[in-house]
Amino acid sequence: MEKLDATRQPQDLESAAPQNVNSNAVGPTDGGRDAWMTIAGCFMVQFCTIGYSNAFGVYQDIYTRDFLSNKSPSDISWIGSFQYFMQYAPGIFVGLAFDAGYFRHMMALGSFLEVFSIFMLSLVRKGQYYQVFLAQAIGIGLGQALLFIPSLTVISQHFKKRRSFATGVAVTGASVGGIVWPILLNQLDQKATFGNANRAAGAVAGVLLLCANMLMKPLPVERKAMANVQIGVKSVFQDIAYMVSIGAACLVSLGLFFPYFYLQLYAVSQGVAPRLAFYTLAILNAGSILGRLVPNFFADRLGPYNMIIPCLFLTAMLLFVVLGVHSFAGIVLFGFFYGCTSGSYISLIPSIIGQLSRHSGQPGLRMGFAFTSVGFWILIGTPIEGALLHPPGSNGPLAWSPCIIFSAIAVACGALGMVISRMIFVGQGRNGGLGQLI
Repeated sequence: MEKLDATRQPQDLESAAPQNVNSNAVGPTDGGRDAWMTIAGCFMVQFCTIGYSNAFGVYQDIYTRDFLSNKSPSDISWIGSFQYFMQYAPGIFVGLAFDAGYFRHMMALGSFLEVFSIFMLSLVRKGQYYQVFLAQAIGIGLGQALLFIPSLTVISQHFKKRRSFATGVAVTGASVGGIVWPILLNQLDQKATFGNANRAAGAVAGVLLLCANMLMKPLPVERKAMANVQIGVKSVFQDIAYMVSIGAACLVSLGLFFPYFYLQLYAVSQGVAPRLAFYTLAILNAGSILGRLVPNFFADRLGPYNMIIPCLFLTAMLLFVVLGVHSFAGIVLFGFFYGCTSGSYISLIPSIIGQLSRHSGQPGLRMGFAFTSVGFWILIGTPIEGALLHPPGSNGPLAWSPCIIFSAIAVACGALGMVISRMIFVGQGRNGGLGQLI
């Protein structure tokens, strides 16, 4: 458990009204049955949130060819983009609710809302764009917001020294989901109706989220007085290292997801058969499983900053390299290694935020503020790349170079931002006497 701020007065402690707190409450144990059961539950939540969102390419294909053929591919892509945005945008409110002790409430409500919305998606009428947008972009997205951030934040209650590795294990659920959901949805769509395919998907998500709710074991927390919450919010904006890291993450988000949205299309444009191009996304997500485990294992020994920075520079370098990749074998290799490096960044960010949380009781606030900030940049990132790929009024071939270069520069600038954040963090002497191992 993080140390209390030395400047905090005894009367401040007394003013905090406890919520479900007992004198025997313990801090992070870095292991044990409850801790690893929580990780198993978080794995399932990640599978059903980010993993499910990563399968939007299947919906994009179904909607474009048939179900919403009256709408342009750009209009349809906003459904998936807004769904991602909704997962992140309410982050600061979700984080404050987590710090106030409402973890169980959010998990239960989020599970119900996501499963209910998936079943509502199975009832929408063909050609009705607004119905699909309400059910998928808003309903599923909001339900996932109540699940995604709390499931990452609760890890910090159980792990400190091994937090990076534990987080890496949990977020591999998103990578596994990114492999399983597209295959499952494709098979269901071929063998059943659109409605029945979504009902089956809703049933799978419902069972997994029910298990996750039973497995996760949050520790008791204290409900802070409003004055202390205001102090916590103020400290966020005064923490320069934290704010610089958030700015860096926003820049990274502009370009990081380009291959996740467009790699399959890029493969087809390079002459790869569509039946083979489908596997490029599966390989990308398979690579991210390795990327979310190995760097996180070493991050507990070398420090999350020292792992995330080289991973970001490698990610930017790979984006530049893809300009010269034109064969199926080359695209497969790119997808695997890009999955490794980008997956490392995604899984290490929660560890960075946890390390930058100086004050007790702030992990939810800081995690939530970070994801709220990043959400807006995720919303506009892929549409910008889409506009560069196919400028309005252009009937020529897809212009891959501008959007790839844009993505690579955005990630490289984010990597430089993380270097600056690390320098500030060390300069403030906040590395807890660990030398350069941060």
